[in-house]
Amino acid sequence: MHTCAGPWQRPTRAGARACTRRTDLDTTERARRIADILTDKLAEDIMVLDLRGTTIVADYFVICSGTSERQLKALVDALMEQMDAEKMPALRVEGSPESGWILVDFGGVIVHIFSPERRAYYRLEQLWSGAKVVVRIA
Repeated sequence: MHTCAGPWQRPTRAGARACTRRTDLDTTERARRIADILTDKLAEDIMVLDLRGTTIVADYFVICSGTSERQLKALVDALMEQMDAEKMPALRVEGSPESGWILVDFGGVIVHIFSPERRAYYRLEQLWSGAKVVVRIA
């Protein structure tokens, strides 16, 4: 029996070597829930990008900004706590408030929390300009 790379994956068919993401909760609903949590915690310029059909990296990116290292930490902490409470824990977290960019992987939804300077530097919205903007809270 083939074992997939992560707990969020399952074999595509019996005995298959390839894996696909399991969707316990529809990724659209998950992305919207994440945007709601970030809105409640006063994140700035929140965008949800629909990447389906554009890349296999994720179904959605949620991108937002925080105004200080302290706020970046508060956004990540609140997001992790709330999603854990709702039985949707993050698979991986990368970065730090000090770096100005924190990435949180929720399977089909990847959250990018930036300082304004890092967001302007990396310009993910422009990099993924072919993606549909599902939510924009400026």
